[in-house]
Amino acid sequence: MRRALLIAAVDPGIGGVLVLGDRGTGKSTAVRALAALLPNIRVAAGCRYNCDPQDPRSLCDDCRARRATLRATRAPVPVVDLPLGATEDRVVGALDLERALAHGEKRFEPGLLARANRGFLYIDEVNLLEDHLVDLLLDVAVSGENVVEREGLSVRHPARFVLVGSGNPEEGELRPQLLDRFGLCVEVRTPTELATRVEVIRRRTAFERDADAFADAYRMAEEKLRRRILTARAGLGAVMLPDEIMERAARLCIALGTDGLRGELTLMRAAQAAASLDGSERVTLAHLREVAPPALRHRLRRNPLDESLAGARVERALSELFDG
Repeated sequence: MRRALLIAAVDPGIGGVLVLGDRGTGKSTAVRALAALLPNIRVAAGCRYNCDPQDPRSLCDDCRARRATLRATRAPVPVVDLPLGATEDRVVGALDLERALAHGEKRFEPGLLARANRGFLYIDEVNLLEDHLVDLLLDVAVSGENVVEREGLSVRHPARFVLVGSGNPEEGELRPQLLDRFGLCVEVRTPTELATRVEVIRRRTAFERDADAFADAYRMAEEKLRRRILTARAGLGAVMLPDEIMERAARLCIALGTDGLRGELTLMRAAQAAASLDGSERVTLAHLREVAPPALRHRLRRNPLDESLAGARVERALSELFDG
């Protein structure tokens, strides 16, 4: 789970991370902790959509109108929670009723999608999300833009974010269309090792006793990891992707019967990000094997004659193709 989140932080274009597993295994904690590791981003001062003043193609209408006077400032990477009970207005935005009633002005009140632009949109229990909200997310995920046409308003604003979801598959399945939009999918299980469980208890107790001291103890490690993410981002474009690795990735996807080409594309991007995180100049078979299960396990067709877990099917295909 941690590795997948770091890969998504290095290359947000991978498509986000879906974390499935037992309750109480730290899924939400890990996702929210990622925000503290990420460096601040450059935003246009006064912009409600976190626009980058140096990227004219992604500016909102307000920033485009005042482009000559835009001033840059720094802000934390947004990590926005989308609650299951959120209304459509809260997600996409709506008319500011207070201003409309008090001043007779039609003004758009941005929603959660606006706040999440250039950051992370986190959905806990994503498999329980209502269908109409799933449809909204799919539209925005494809276009990178939120369009609101209602109550006399006509608003378009950028909404590009890394989608991160968590949930327990025993409580309901995720719609295939949304499942396919996640770049990586990882499974988390309750640890069974005694030493691991005792260490979790020890750390949680230390945090509750003195949260500031606990954070200070790990500050240097966090800073080191933050520098590693920045270095990996800077070097991502220089990581070589040999033809042999691309051919192996295509052979793997053919053997598994994945639909479309999104599996190969995600597999290659994730392998490059993993290589960059490791400081490697080129993608190796080891990187491909590492990212194949999370990149492909949720893209497999169901086979009633093969009841093995999806991750195990990917591992088996890797062994059959590359260990001979």
